[in-house]
Amino acid sequence: MLLSYIIPTRDRPERLRATLDALAHLDPHDAEVIIVDNDSEQRALLPACIGDMPVRTILLHENMGAAARNLASASAGGEWLVMLDDDSHPMDVRFVRAIAEQPAEVWAVMADIFLARSPSGGCRARESGGLPEVFVGCGVAIRREIFESLGGYDPTFGYYAEEYDFSARLIRSGGVVAFEPEFRVLHHKESRGRDMGLILGRLVRNNGWVMRRFAPASERRERLRETLRRYHSIAQREEALRGYDAGLRELRRTIRTQARTPLTTGQWERFTGLAHARDAVQAALAERSFRTAAVIEEGKNCWAVVRALSEAGVRLCADRDDAEVLVIGTLSPGPLLDAVDRAGNPMHGQRVIVPWLGARKPALV
Repeated sequence: MLLSYIIPTRDRPERLRATLDALAHLDPHDAEVIIVDNDSEQRALLPACIGDMPVRTILLHENMGAAARNLASASAGGEWLVMLDDDSHPMDVRFVRAIAEQPAEVWAVMADIFLARSPSGGCRARESGGLPEVFVGCGVAIRREIFESLGGYDPTFGYYAEEYDFSARLIRSGGVVAFEPEFRVLHHKESRGRDMGLILGRLVRNNGWVMRRFAPASERRERLRETLRRYHSIAQREEALRGYDAGLRELRRTIRTQARTPLTTGQWERFTGLAHARDAVQAALAERSFRTAAVIEEGKNCWAVVRALSEAGVRLCADRDDAEVLVIGTLSPGPLLDAVDRAGNPMHGQRVIVPWLGARKPALV
C-alpha cells in the first residue's frame, strides 16, 4: 500500500465527515484512512470504507494532541503517511505519482496548502507557518519508516511547533524535506475550539523549546529573542497577551529541562531557511547583478533574508523607490507564495526577488 491518510480529530464530527466526503470524491488509489479520536465528548459515527479506501478508527480516552498521529502510524500499512487535520484534504490526486517518485533522500514532502476562505476577509490565500524545510502538519507526507525511526511527534508539545521539532530531527538524521506544488491541500481552518490565548502560550513555549534543543550556541540567544519578539507582536494583534505571558512563564520554568542536541551550522542554516535564501540571492545576482534592495512583505525569518543580502554585499534601502530590486521578506512558504502571486509582473518597473528557489518550480508559474 502506498498511502495511509492520518487524521486526528476531537469534537468536530460534522467537519470530519465533510473531510471524509472530500476524500471519497478523489479518484481511487492505493490508500487507507486512519482516524484517531482524541477523546471527543461526541464520537462521530464513521463508515468502514469510503470509496475503495478502508477506514479505521482509533478511540483514545485522553487528548494526546498531535502525538495521536504516532498511534495511527504504528498501525498503518502505507509506505507514506499523509498527515491531514480533520478540516484539511488533498484537492486532487496529482500528488500521488509525485510522492511515489520522490528520491530516497526526501523523507517528507510538504504540500502547497490553500485556505478555503481568507481569515477576516484579507488577501491571504494560503496557510501560514513552516519554512522551506519545515512542513505544516495539516498537509505533509512522511515516509512511515522514517516517522517511526525518529520516534514520531514529541508528545510533550501537545499541539503547535511539533513539526519544527520533528523537521529538525529529520534534518539532523540526514533527510530532506521537499516542497511539491503538485501536492495541493485545502484547509478549511475550522475556528471552533481555537483558543488564541492557549495557542499563543503553546507557540511561545514550544518554539522556545525548539531553539533550546537545536540552535547552535552562537545563534541560540538571538534566535530565542527573535522568537519571543515575533509572538509578542502576534499576541498584541490577536489580543492574547495573557496567553503569551502564561506561555513565557512556562518556557522560563522548563527551558533548562530541554536536552541540547544542536544541529550543525549547515543543518541549522537549512532548518531556518538561511541556506535557501543564500542560494536564491546568489542565483538572482548571477542572473542579473544588483547592488541595492528593499525588503517587502516581511514575515517569518525575515532576518535570514536580510542576512543573505548583506553577506552578498547588497545594500538595503528603507525606501523601495531607492532600490534596484524588491526582495520578498519571508521564508514561510504560504505567505511567500501568496506574495509571489501578488507580485506577478515587476512592481513599478522593479524586479522582484523570491528568496527560495523552490518557489520557482514551473507548476507555480
